[in-house]
Amino acid sequence: MNTFKFTTLILLTTFLMGSSFSVGKIGLAYSSPLLLAALRFTLAGIIMAVIVIALKRPHPSSRGNWIRMLIIGALQTAGVMGCIFLSLRTITASESSILTFTNPLLVVILGTVFLRIRYRLYQWIGVLLGLAGVSITMGAQVEFKIGILFGILSAVFWASSTLLVKKWGALFDTWVLSAYQMLFGGLLLFVCSFTLEKSNFILNGYSLSILLWLSIMSSIVQFAVWYYLLQKRDPGKTSAYLFLAPFFGVLTGWLLLDDPLYPSIIVGGLFIIIGIYLVNNNSQKKKLRKSQKSIGKICFYWRRKKVYDGGN
Repeated sequence: MNTFKFTTLILLTTFLMGSSFSVGKIGLAYSSPLLLAALRFTLAGIIMAVIVIALKRPHPSSRGNWIRMLIIGALQTAGVMGCIFLSLRTITASESSILTFTNPLLVVILGTVFLRIRYRLYQWIGVLLGLAGVSITMGAQVEFKIGILFGILSAVFWASSTLLVKKWGALFDTWVLSAYQMLFGGLLLFVCSFTLEKSNFILNGYSLSILLWLSIMSSIVQFAVWYYLLQKRDPGKTSAYLFLAPFFGVLTGWLLLDDPLYPSIIVGGLFIIIGIYLVNNNSQKKKLRKSQKSIGKICFYWRRKKVYDGGN
C-alpha cells in the first residue's frame, strides 16, 4: 500500500470514528439514546452477518466461542456505545469523544493490573500525559454532569473489551467477530432501552439518514477500513494514528454543533492526543529490535573473524 492510499484511508476511518459523536448527538433530537444505539448496531450487525455468511467466513464451532463473542459484544457495543449515547445527553460531543478515546491509556493500566503485561517507559509517560489531559479538560466543568461519568465508563468498557480481544481474538475470524459483536451488542441495547428508558424514535427522512449514516458509514465502513489497514500495515504503527479520532470528534463538534472550544479543551485534548500516540506507538520497539539485530551481526562477524584468524 502506497503512502497516499494509507493516509487517505487512515483519515477516512478516524474521521468516521470521531464524527460519529456529533452525528449521534444530532440524532438524539429524534430518538432516545439507548434505542438509537440499538438501531444503529443491530442494523449494522445484520448487514455484516449477511456478508460474512455469503462469503462463507469461518464461524465459531463451539458454544463457548459464541459466548465469548457475546461477552465482547456486551462490552464493546452495548457497554461502550450505550454509555456514549447516554453521555451525549448532558455533555458536548467534543467532551464525550475526548473521554471515550482515553481507552488506550486505560488498556495499559488494566493490562498491567489484570494480565501482568509489561509496558515500556514511554507508554507510561503517555498514560500520565493522557490522564493529565483529562484533568485539564474536565477541570473547566463548573458542575459535575452525569455525562462525564458515562464518558469515563465508555472508555473503561472499551479498554476491557480490547484486552479480551487480545486474549481471545485468535479464536475468531476478524470479520465474523466484528459482525456478531455488533449484532449481539445491538440486541442487548434493545433490552436496555425497553427496560431503562422511555423508548421513542421519530421516523422521518432526516432521522432515517442519520441512522443509515451511523449504521453504514460510521460502523460498517469504519470497521472495514480499520481492519483492512491493520491487516495491510503494521498494527502498532496503524494504531498510533488513533489520536486523530478525538481530534475529529472535537473538530466536528465545533463545526456541526457549535461546541465551545475552551482553552482547557484544546490544551487537555492535545495532552490526550500525545498520550494516545505514545501508548500506541511502537517505533521505539522497532529501534530496539534493529539495535539488537545490529549487535547480533557485529558479534557474529567478530566470532567468524576470530575463527579465521586462529582465535587471535
